[in-house]
This record gives sequence, C-alpha cells and structure tokens, in this order.
Amino acid sequence: MNKIAQFIFFDILKNKIIIFYTLLLFIISWSVLGLDSNNTKTTLSLLNIVLLVVPLVSIIFSTIYVYNSNQFIELLLSQPVARLKVWSNLFLGLSSALVLAFVIGCGVPILLYSSLEIGFSLIIVGVMLSIIFCSLAMLSAIITRDRAKGIGISIFIWMFFGIIYDGILLVFSFQFADYPIEGIMATLTAINPIGLSRIFVLLQLNIAAMLGHSGAIFKQVFGSGGGLITSLVILLIWTIFPFVVSLIKFNKKDL
Repeated sequence: MNKIAQFIFFDILKNKIIIFYTLLLFIISWSVLGLDSNNTKTTLSLLNIVLLVVPLVSIIFSTIYVYNSNQFIELLLSQPVARLKVWSNLFLGLSSALVLAFVIGCGVPILLYSSLEIGFSLIIVGVMLSIIFCSLAMLSAIITRDRAKGIGISIFIWMFFGIIYDGILLVFSFQFADYPIEGIMATLTAINPIGLSRIFVLLQLNIAAMLGHSGAIFKQVFGSGGGLITSLVILLIWTIFPFVVSLIKFNKKDL
C-alpha cells in the first residue's frame, strides 16, 4: 500500500464514526447470530441488516470524507504527484478501512457462529458493497463542488438501489407479465448491486421461496452455479466502473 493510502487508511481507522460503525456491526451480528441455532434464519436476518446499513454508511461516510479532504488533495497535487496516484490512493485507503471495519464487525461473529460456506458468501457481499458504495461516493463527490448537493446525490443513490429500484422492477414485471421478458428481467436485476448481492447469498442458501420474482428469473436464466459466477463478476464490474468514471472526471476537473 502506498504511503498516501496508508496515511488515509490509518486516519480513517481513528475516526469515531468508523469505530462506532465497527462496534455496531459487531453487536448486531453477535446478537442476531446468537439468538438462533438455525443458520439459515440468522443469515437471512443479518443479510437484511448488511444490505441496509453497509451501503448507507459506506456511501455517506466516503462522500463526506472526500469533501473534507479537498485541501489535502490540493496539497498533494501541488507536489509532483500524478492525479491518478492521488485519486487511486484515496480510493484504496477509504475502501480498505471500510472493508476492515466490516470484516471485524461482521466477519468475526459470522465465522464463529455461521457455517463456512454461507458465512463466507455473506462476508463477500459485505466487502463488495463496501467497495462499490465507496466508489459511487467518490463519483458523487467529484460531480459537484457543493457538499450538500454531493451528499444529497449519495443519499439518492442509496435510496434508488436500496428501495426504489425494486419497486420499479416489480411494476415492470407485472405490466409485461404476458411477454417473454426473462432475459430482460435478469439483465435489469444485475444492474442493482444491492439486489444482486441479496440474490448471491440466497443462491447459496438455495431457498427458492425467498428469491422473489427477479431472483427466480435470475436463477432460471443462469442456474445456481452460473448465477453465482455471473453475479460475482457483475459485482466486480460495479467496484471498478464508478471509480474509473470518477477518475476521468477528476483528471479533467479544474481544482
């Protein structure tokens, strides 16, 4: 890890919000996993919490941190340091700290209480969502100089992927239920990283009734094994694409 990324990483780890976030995840995970010996029930309960809390904290905290780092970024750019290096290390430091917070908060209780296969899939989802929404946060922050507008964009992104998108998909599926839209529905499902993360874990649990309409179509199109690989590849693309777009905008931006 580069010195810039190391500085950002350790600076974030000392942040009270990140410490509170880690402790909150740890307490919630420990409580949920310790309530019932049924791994499936506890995993589903914890999955719903992870899908709600991790993206929200990751995108809001990362957006605020990028805005607070404006003077630090300008100082680095006044030195003979490439913009690519500055932005990449900022992303690396931010995402690494969020991932570590999640792994300590949720990973340790999951490994202690949950089965290895199911628990590992949940950890993968949490790590991927931390990185994805950190990437989206950097894109939100670079779009506008206005802090309030940037945070507003971040909140809207979280609400869109977490709440609004599923509603749109449900309406679309009912409106065109008489047409062969399985392929379109599977594609639209893959666009939402939160919904795709849910399907990734549920495919591991192999609970057909809990997949929902879009999840059932996704499984029908790709199958269990193909669905796992496909969803993981798409999540990897989600981690890279927003960051690349933000990097292009950062390189063109007049600071």
